[in-house]
Amino acid sequence: AFAEKVEDIVGLTMDPPMHTVVLSIDEKSQIQALDRTQPGLPLKPGKCGTMTHDYKRNGVTTLFAALNVRDGTVLGRCMPQHRHQEFVRFLNAVERAVPAGKLIHAIADNYATHKHPKVRAWLERHPRWVFHFTPTSASWINAVEGFFSALSRRRLRRGVFQSVADLEQAIARYIREHNATSSPFVWTKPADHILAKLARLPAP
Repeated sequence: AFAEKVEDIVGLTMDPPMHTVVLSIDEKSQIQALDRTQPGLPLKPGKCGTMTHDYKRNGVTTLFAALNVRDGTVLGRCMPQHRHQEFVRFLNAVERAVPAGKLIHAIADNYATHKHPKVRAWLERHPRWVFHFTPTSASWINAVEGFFSALSRRRLRRGVFQSVADLEQAIARYIREHNATSSPFVWTKPADHILAKLARLPAP
């Protein structure tokens, strides 16, 4: 159902229904708290920034995040694991944050956690939620992946974290800074352009 899912998700992203909240939801798992063995040198004229190739692992965390397509803000929670129990806890946090009376359209991938029987039971108890699943191997269509990419480049990749708590505090600061200057997420390619491009590929 690739074409149907692309049309559904791209349509939601480009033209969100009135009186609804459209959220792009996913988790970035196994984010490592890495401490370099020696301090890196900063950028300076004629010299690249340096970073040692070896490091010490100080634990991992998982970031659950929901990006609001209308305004670009992100609700994030760090948790030690990424099982269905943590996912339900995150859904409860989102449920509390979204004003009553608004329908919630959630875009998620096909990870087993998102389809666990207890997650489905939670959705039945919360009828204002509607899940839209991305096509298999098409996480690029989920808007929150762009946020994860920016988080990795701007805050995590060259970071030094002496504990999981340091890592989680850095992630929380980045989310606050992102939300302070957020703007609506803009998807520029309609579904028919995406499908037409695929149609031009040579047949296997």
